[in-house]
Amino acid sequence: MSDIMSKTLWDGRRGLGGFAVGTAAVGAMYAGFYPQVAGGAMGQAVQGFSPGLREALRMDDLASAAGYLGSSVFGIIVPLIAVSYGISAGTRAIAGDEELGYLDLLLAHPVSRTRLVLHRFAALAAGAALIAAVVWLAMLAVRPGAQLGSISPTQFAAQCVALALLTVLFGTIALAIGALTGRRAAALAGTAAVAVLSYAAQTIAGQIGADALQYLSPFHYYLAGEPLRHGFQWPDLGILTGATALFLGLAVAAFNRRDLNS
Repeated sequence: MSDIMSKTLWDGRRGLGGFAVGTAAVGAMYAGFYPQVAGGAMGQAVQGFSPGLREALRMDDLASAAGYLGSSVFGIIVPLIAVSYGISAGTRAIAGDEELGYLDLLLAHPVSRTRLVLHRFAALAAGAALIAAVVWLAMLAVRPGAQLGSISPTQFAAQCVALALLTVLFGTIALAIGALTGRRAAALAGTAAVAVLSYAAQTIAGQIGADALQYLSPFHYYLAGEPLRHGFQWPDLGILTGATALFLGLAVAAFNRRDLNS
């Protein structure tokens, strides 16, 4: 298969399929718990938490479908799995294949470095889109039985688009670090650190009087606009897209200027 994007997707089809099915299954399972949470003792127990803790964990409105899903399913569980896929795919895109010696063989053919990076990025984006689409279908499947009718298919789509862009952004950060260093460990550890710190910034910045830090976190633009309540948040989606474009440009520039590791 001469097309790099197609071959990348084909080679990673099993892992991508596992991430897509696993993310959707876990998300649907936890979404199905909404009736028990909304009418059970958990909501009352959460009221015993401090206001700051409830705000940090986004648990101040578990009684509503959007509040519950925004706190648990789309606030923690689903993005954790999806972002893990993005980081894994971005790490393999350049650094992984370079350490295995595969890039030397590939670049010996008439394939430019820019084309290689762009095709690997396109495969990453396609994988993230597939995961988000399967999650959307899973949410629609459990919507009637889980009493999630207050959230429309469009609102679910808005949240899933934001999920795809968040996944692509962290994947592109890993791709850029890999393109700069050629080291899989550096790409993986560096991007994981960025993910943890950015999630912490979104979660606890308000509790320590550093609200401005939230605006440095991709998770802020993923969830703060509450797509499950308000639908597509175009400015937030635009910021995620712009940040991805920035890191993609850095990846192309770094890879074109660097000698491959021997």
